Amino acid sequence: MSTETFDAVDVIRTKRDGGTLSPEQIDWVIDAYTRGAVADEQMSALAMAIFLNGMDRAEISRWTTAMISSGERLDFSSIVGPGKKLATADKHSTGGVGDKITLPLAPLVATFGVAVPQLSGRGLGHTGGTLDKLESIPGWQANLTNERTLEMLGSTGAVICAAGSGLAPADKKLYALRDVTATVEAIPLIASSIMSKKIAEGTDSLVLDVKVGSGAFMKDLAQARTLAETMVALGADAGVKTSALLTDMNTPLGLTVGNACEVEESVEVLAGGGPADVVELTVELAREMLKASGVDADPAEALADGRAMDVWRKMISDQGGDPDATLPQPRETHTVYAESSGVLTRLDALSVGVASWRLGAGRARKEDAVQAAAGIRLHAKPGDEIQKGQPLMTLMTDTPERFGRALESLENAYSVGETFEPTDLILGRVETN
Repeated sequence: MSTETFDAVDVIRTKRDGGTLSPEQIDWVIDAYTRGAVADEQMSALAMAIFLNGMDRAEISRWTTAMISSGERLDFSSIVGPGKKLATADKHSTGGVGDKITLPLAPLVATFGVAVPQLSGRGLGHTGGTLDKLESIPGWQANLTNERTLEMLGSTGAVICAAGSGLAPADKKLYALRDVTATVEAIPLIASSIMSKKIAEGTDSLVLDVKVGSGAFMKDLAQARTLAETMVALGADAGVKTSALLTDMNTPLGLTVGNACEVEESVEVLAGGGPADVVELTVELAREMLKASGVDADPAEALADGRAMDVWRKMISDQGGDPDATLPQPRETHTVYAESSGVLTRLDALSVGVASWRLGAGRARKEDAVQAAAGIRLHAKPGDEIQKGQPLMTLMTDTPERFGRALESLENAYSVGETFEPTDLILGRVETN
């Protein structure tokens, strides 16, 4: 005889018929699924019902809280820097192509006395993973104990590391299920997945970078804004000061897509150089994080004068990495040349991201290995004048048999014309009223 509080079929039926799940039903179904008392096929049916019928704000908020309650919560309230308690601020990106912003951003914000616990992930499909990029640095370790993370935040001010398995374990189980049941795109499930982990991290404030465009999860602005508004509301409900920037992901960020090559570009940015779009987004996100932490300062100066580089070097060496080491270089390269002269009017982020993944920079399944040196160097961005025969991009890999499929994904990746209409990188901002 079952001793369960609810029946899974009743919960599924409620949402299937467009009803509202009670707080008690939500608490039970997340807990029971985590324990194995609700089967995968039952949670699949519930996920599809949520995908089709949605959830209201109270339901999403309770769903997120239940996911957080499935595991541990970190507590950063004890972090003390030189003579004072430090505010903590975090940033989360919904994933893009060439999105290396976390690497210069965390040390930049830390230069202003704000602790940045950047618990990051690995890449899957055409979007790159922060940990994969940093693991191209010889000796660097992604896995830290909670104690070591707290220690580094107090001494260095910034940590980029893997999230422990104890944070929102319900999310890990549910995410794998959504992946194989065509329910990944459900906004209530995306928002609660991201925010359950971020709230469980225990940061004081959170800035979201919600990408929009071909290389992003959200292809259109209205959808992305809805996701951003949902996540910002979840943060507010949990007492975490949250804001979001909507940013363009139709074109790759910067001039590199991959792992080691993106680290190189990040170091250029920290040295006061680097591509203008990477610098712009790093500074804008830093402004959001500093504002949320009550710090009145302009991060642009600290990036331009190289101050943040000192924090970067300490952060990398604290995790076993050698900031002066030569990064892995590809064994093989293949250059794509422009077939006509004119202005580069389009460079499709998704096509470039898929090509980089096929070269070995990304993975199709979580257990796949990645190549540190694989990726793509871009020699031109939209708006640049190009000449026929000029190099457009260089493909890099250790396994040259990968070039064929990578080149297939680049067949319609760019356009050349006579005029180019520039678009904004920052498309909007969302915060709680």
